[in-house]
Amino acid sequence: ASCSSKMEEPRTQQEGAGGAGAGAGVAGAGPGAGRRVLVAGATGYLGKYIVRECKARGFMVRALARSEPRLGWAREFVDEVIVAEATEPSTMHGVCEGVDTVITCLGITRQTDNVTYEQVDYGANSYLLSLAQHAKVRRFVFVSVLHADKVTFTDMVGARESVVKELKGTSDIEWVVVRPTGFFVDLQNFVDMASTGRVWLLGDGTSRLNPIHGADLAAVCADAVDSDPGQELECGGPEIFSQREIGELAFAALKDRSPKCTGVPFWVMDWLVLPLLRLFARRTWNPLAMVTTLAKSDAIAPRFGHRRLKDFFEEAARQLA
Repeated sequence: ASCSSKMEEPRTQQEGAGGAGAGAGVAGAGPGAGRRVLVAGATGYLGKYIVRECKARGFMVRALARSEPRLGWAREFVDEVIVAEATEPSTMHGVCEGVDTVITCLGITRQTDNVTYEQVDYGANSYLLSLAQHAKVRRFVFVSVLHADKVTFTDMVGARESVVKELKGTSDIEWVVVRPTGFFVDLQNFVDMASTGRVWLLGDGTSRLNPIHGADLAAVCADAVDSDPGQELECGGPEIFSQREIGELAFAALKDRSPKCTGVPFWVMDWLVLPLLRLFARRTWNPLAMVTTLAKSDAIAPRFGHRRLKDFFEEAARQLA
């Protein structure tokens, strides 16, 4: 089957109270100027953008990192680096002292070592919450996922939602849970597949989503520092695509005029692929089970930001060349 569906004209206006990025880029601008923020997960894809965004707003930025060099390009936006191992409480003493807000996107994205989701996505974040409470931190901003209730059966999301449950049970700290759709970077595999001549879709490829760039999501997280407490903030990017349209966009980025997209029926995933992976390759099963389940329906959230998937794919294509 070819990618023949017509891409609807994307809408780029921001939706939702406060518009993500309000006041961004102006040091000391906005009501949050003077905030002292700890960013946990600062060395990851999203964390680096959060560090930069917070600094642009005039916040004092403290970064939690396993090693300072791992901050890479984001180091210049950090006022203070705390070198610690989030899964080892003995190294975490004092990380929350002197800050008024914690923003955490700490978690496993690709399992390459022996730590588990229970240890990192739940354990490390839960302990960080207890440290924030002890230090009388004003607010705890936690990044989870959109439609988490559909995929709590996975180790990954189940662990993060256990933290959300703890947050909702607290009365001594303000909290905001940020629930994004998919990241642009998670869709880069569409470009990788297109470079081989075929993109594989889940189901018939008609489910839709509005993915968000890390920099735009970072602005949403920075907005959460001073937005209304006790909310679960759903957010996505400015453009809505079906899976097929994303495949078509990936081929276009590679200047391929004959895109080929093939859908893998959900029954094949549910009854053949995922059961085998769960038994023999659980690290692969976790993210694939989540994506497969979420692909059975639309994942569209209020739209924020301005960065376009087309530009991201074109840069990914240049890097492949």
